[in-house]
Amino acid sequence: MIFEHEIPSGSRLYFGTSAKLKREIEFVSAEMLENLGFEEIVTPIFSYHQHECFDNQKLLVRLNDEANHEVTLRADSTADVVRIVTKRLGRSTGSKKWFYIQPTVTFPTKEQYQIGAEILGGSFEEVARVAAMLLKEIDIEPVMQIANIRIPHLLNEKYGVSLEVLKSMHVEQIMQAELPWIEQLVRINTIEDLEDLEEFPSDIRMELEKIKEATQNVSYGKMVISPLFYAKMRYLPMSAL
Repeated sequence: MIFEHEIPSGSRLYFGTSAKLKREIEFVSAEMLENLGFEEIVTPIFSYHQHECFDNQKLLVRLNDEANHEVTLRADSTADVVRIVTKRLGRSTGSKKWFYIQPTVTFPTKEQYQIGAEILGGSFEEVARVAAMLLKEIDIEPVMQIANIRIPHLLNEKYGVSLEVLKSMHVEQIMQAELPWIEQLVRINTIEDLEDLEEFPSDIRMELEKIKEATQNVSYGKMVISPLFYAKMRYLPMSAL
């Protein structure tokens, strides 16, 4: 039996102080991003293409349109924003910087609000600076994780380390790779760990140098280096916060 006062598990209810705080965070974020030259976009809650962005299709809330084509509710904003800006708006706008503040839903009844920004063709330094500014503006300081997706691909293509092992971060299995430098790579966690890279082969060293160079142009306190981080990126090329 469902009582009148109940709401679905995972859904959001804001009232009083929490509703005010939510509105203030959204206002401050929108104002700052607009001042930095971003344009706002609000995408449809319904999408034909969300399934292209999720490995776990069970997360999607599905229904059908009048022609019986499958439609899903928006579970993430990034892919739709990039697709709509590049494929639908096209030449009607020259803007390369967009932000969005909108809800997402995943199965069965989980609801979240996303504040995000996309810089089409932007540099890592610009994206990281904007992210740091936004976090400071709303007075939070989470950990900023810095990775280079090329490193996992090199480990897989040239050194035989499975992408699935990297994705799940099974350190014991990663360490089983017969590579004299793999332990040092696993232990990289701070900017200081990037000081001596002589032990690594040239291809891995070059990608680590890119991380090192990028961090030197970003001022942020809680920064973690994660060279083994791997996730499927299905909406490149772009930079996003």
